[in-house]
Parts: sequence; structure tokens; C-alpha cells
Amino acid sequence: MRKITLTLLVAAGLIGRLSLSAQNPTADWAPVDGHISTRWAASVNPENAHPEYPRPEMARKAWVNLNGLWNYRITPASATYESISEALADGSVPEGHILVPYPIESSLSGVGRTVSEEEALWYRREFTIPDSWKGKRVRLNFGAVDWQADVYVNGHHAGTHTGGFTSFTFDITDYLTEGTQSLAVRVYDATENDFQPRGKQVKKPDGIWYTAVTGIWQTVWLEPVGESAIADYNAVADIDEGTLTVTVNTCGMREGDVVKVSMLRARKGYDTSRPALFSVAKASGKPGESITLKPRRFSKWSPDEPYLHGLRITLWRDGKRIDKIQGYTAMRKISKERDAAGKLRMFLNNEALFQYGPLDQGWWPDGLYTAPTDEALKHDLIMTKEYGFNMIRKHIKVEPSRWFYYCDQLGILVWQDMPCFSDNRQSQWDFTHGYDAGTDFPATEEQKANYYKEWGEIISQVKKFPCIVAWVPFNENWSQFDTREAVEFTREADPTRLINMASGGNWVSGGCGDILDSHHYPGPHIWVWDPDMVVVLGEYGGIGLPLEGHTWQSDRNWGYVQYNSSEEVTKVYEDYAEKLGELVEEGVSAAVYTQTTDVEGEVNGLMTYDREVNKLIVDRVRAANEAVIARMKAQ
Repeated sequence: MRKITLTLLVAAGLIGRLSLSAQNPTADWAPVDGHISTRWAASVNPENAHPEYPRPEMARKAWVNLNGLWNYRITPASATYESISEALADGSVPEGHILVPYPIESSLSGVGRTVSEEEALWYRREFTIPDSWKGKRVRLNFGAVDWQADVYVNGHHAGTHTGGFTSFTFDITDYLTEGTQSLAVRVYDATENDFQPRGKQVKKPDGIWYTAVTGIWQTVWLEPVGESAIADYNAVADIDEGTLTVTVNTCGMREGDVVKVSMLRARKGYDTSRPALFSVAKASGKPGESITLKPRRFSKWSPDEPYLHGLRITLWRDGKRIDKIQGYTAMRKISKERDAAGKLRMFLNNEALFQYGPLDQGWWPDGLYTAPTDEALKHDLIMTKEYGFNMIRKHIKVEPSRWFYYCDQLGILVWQDMPCFSDNRQSQWDFTHGYDAGTDFPATEEQKANYYKEWGEIISQVKKFPCIVAWVPFNENWSQFDTREAVEFTREADPTRLINMASGGNWVSGGCGDILDSHHYPGPHIWVWDPDMVVVLGEYGGIGLPLEGHTWQSDRNWGYVQYNSSEEVTKVYEDYAEKLGELVEEGVSAAVYTQTTDVEGEVNGLMTYDREVNKLIVDRVRAANEAVIARMKAQ
């Protein structure tokens, strides 16, 4: 087997990077032909597959990136590590190599194959530990693996993780040997078993349902830490009191250890690899306790003024620093209040703000769940701002940390959906608009328990990103069950944000959560009003325009309504925006337009699926959007 070596480089600033070197790294890899791709795909190769630091919200200097070519095998689900380890180590036959972190069904994986529920997907690669890490604990980090991952290091089972949208870490120190290390991952992903949350994924994509995603789809990486280390943190701002409360989770601490937190001077577009030098507040406390800082001055974060404050968090023992991470946060407040006319509105920083953005699926023609490059990941967010939106509803998918990081930097509000575990094609599905309309999905106790496990892990992982202002436990009534209980669970997991109980779903009489959400296609319309709920239009639009040469498939392209030119589509959008403005004056506090891009058979995007064409005229859409947002400011 060809030996792959790892070389640790220390880049400028606080973040280390890795260069992957191998003989003929592209010899066994090429993108799979058959569909359109983005312009960024042309720059992807095994030496630069997402080389950027994957966790900007909690950065350390030293790290090693394990993205690149791995061996892979597809076996019966019953196969054990012992039974296939020798074949898996041979990267020449029969399957060969896969490019991580692109899911196996994607073009950029170099494979483009579907894995059935009777099969398992296996990965293997080798790595070495830098000499400078001697005496450290080594953590193996996975950004996300869909759905169940069993990890083996040098033949030892290091751990199991379930859940396709959250990161996980194993301490692999005790399994390491001298010289070259072996890493293997077994993945099982049944997709449509009405158990595991999977969003829009299906085995037979059609209409609004897209190609399934299996396996590693975010960065895999190593980092060295001490016996005692920072595991995570959360920061909660109170702009009224002028304080920031930080809770730091740690491991391996001793009596007398101290956590120190410095809040750094604010910047727009804050970069954790180049932190501010000056602090505006410092405080210390015991590990696990809440530490409150009162900055001498601070800058508030908003879509127009996205100021971020750096956070420097350190652990100290007997006067010696034993760990350090670089993070960031924002001083901002999300709340619901009544305006001068008595209408309940969403407020940002104690001012009413109409939240307006696209439904963002987060899919790519070449990488499916995985953006081809970091530049591509940021592109959609830049275009969202260019179109004049100030919000995104992240639709039944959870993005990598860098996506939220860019939302924080650019000033984009985010509504985060929980990915559903069933869909509207089920025989049990009964959906009509109105209070107490339709029926709950008949979820089993096992399904409910897994929902709460994964939703709780998602909230815990991403709640430190200040861009998130609303949680959405259910989309429509796809796997919707026990709505009041789910809202209460969400509130307990994070009491600092608003809750949209079921975007366009079955509504609970008397309401629960904060937001009452209607869906209506194609034009804007509200089904149900409640003066004691924040009323929003969670989906509308879907104006279709297929453009030859930029579609996923030649036929069966679909939109709620279809037109023939950018001029026609833009004019319809402007007409809808005028109607939406009237709804704002009646009491609607937010709206979500479907959608950011075309996705596979859907052709109702602001942009084509390959991101080559802005299908709506940007300047005119921006003007229409700014006019809608201004209607609330004028109230």
C-alpha cells in the first residue's frame, strides 16, 4: 500500500495547517461525470480537499487535517472489522479510493455510488503523529458523518457515534503505537427508515427530495491537548445589563484550577486566526461555572453592523497556563415585543426588525451536502446579502461551523431547522391549515428518544453562534409529534432564542413557542393569525425558471410556477414583494422566500444549481427586499 505521510505546518496567526503529500495523489481519483458542477469543483484535488481550519469558533494552534484520499469498501452490513481489515488495507482492488470529506454518492468523492440499508461503507487511511505532540493527548475529530460511525484505531474500537449533523471526538491516545497509525471508519446509513433525521435525503430522488448522503461529509482532523483541557464553551450576551456570561466546559481538571476569559475589542468580519490584541473585559472562575464579564465598552451585532468580539479562554494551574483556545461572540439581543400599534414583533437589539431571507437547502451538484470549497460555501452567503436579505432559514440541514462563522461575519440572521425523520410521502401524513389541523406523525418512543438526542446535540453544538436567532423543531408536519413537549425541550436546551414551533405545520390550539408560521405558494398569504404569537410567512414563492445548460437533469424540472425569462421572474417577485409589504403592515414579522438555489429537479432558485447564473435581476430584487424591510421600520 502506498504510504501517506503528514507534515504539520504552522501558518500565520493562531491556526496550524496541514499539507498532505503523496506519490501521484490524483492517480486514483477523478470527479464522477454525469451532472453539472460548480466552477469551484475544478480546483478540488486530493491535496486541497477543504484544507481550512474546521472549527473557527474554538481554535487551537496545532492540528492535522486528515482529508484526502482514503481506501474504501462497500460490504454487507453484517461484515466485521476483523473480517475485512486486510482487504480494506489494500487500496488497489476492488473499490479503491474515495476523496474525504465528500459523501460517497457525490461527484467529488470520485465514487458516485449509492449505499443500501443492507450494506456498510468502510473507510481506511494511515497517518503519523508529529514528534512535537509527544506527551499530549491526541483527539480525533469528525465534523459530521451520516449516520452511524464506528471508529477503529490500530484495530481498536475507539467509539461509536450516531447522528448525521453533529461533530464528535474520540481520545485515541491509548491506541497509538510507534510510527504509522491505522484509522478505519465503518458507516451505516439506512436513510429512509423513519428513525434517523435525514432532511431532504431519499434513495430515489424526485421533486423536492434529493440524493441521499452517506458517510463522512465534513473534515476529519487531529489535535493535541493536555490531560486537562477546554472541551467547549457557550457565551450569552445581555446588552441591557452590558454583560457577557461565559460557561466553559472542561475535562481532567483538578481542585484549584482556574478558567480565565478575556473579551477582546470588537471588529467587523472578525477573524479568529487574527484576534484583536486589546481586551475590553477580563474575568476568571472555576471550571464549569458561569463567568460574567462587564466590558468597558462593546459594539452591538446586527445585519448592518456585524461587530464580533473575540474571546480568549485559558486554563491555569499553579500559575501556569495549561490550555488556550481562541473564540468569539457577539453582543446582540433577540426578543419579541409589541410595537406602537400593539402588534407582536421580533426585535433585534430592542428595535423591531423585519426578518427576510431565502429558504436555504445547502445542497451542491458536485458535493451534495458538502460545498466543493470553502470559497463556495461563503459564496451563497455573500449572494444572500447582495440580494438584500438579512436572514436565512436553514432548511432541515445543519451546516459546518464555518458556515455559521461566515453568517456571523457577514451579518445574517439564521433560523435553524431540526432535520425531519419522515416526510410528506408517508401514508399517515394528514396536513390541512388551521389550529389543531391534521394529525401528529405516529412516532414510536424509540423515534422520539432519538429525535430528542439528536436535536439536543445540535442545539448544544451550534448555540454559541450569535447569528442563530430562532429554533424550528419541526418543518410542516414531517415527523411532527408532541409539539408542546418538543417546544419545552427546545426552550430548556436554549432559553435565549425564539422558537418557531412548526414552520407551516400542525398548529397547537392556544399556541406554544413564540412564532406562528404559515406556508403558502406561490404568492404571500397568511392562513392563521394569533395576536399573542409572532406571525410569520415561513415559506412562499418558488418561482421556477429552468435554464438550459444549468439544470441537474434535462427533464422533470419542477417549480411551483414557471416562467421563461429573468425579466418575467423578477417582475413576479416584485409583485409578490409588494403584497408582502402589505402583510407587514397588517402584522407579519418575517418571511422566507423559496429558495436560494435550484436543487436537483427543483428550478425555483434565485441562482442556478451550479451558481453560474443569477436567475433574478439582483439590483431589482435587492431594492424590493429593502423596501419590504423598510415597511416595518416605518411602523
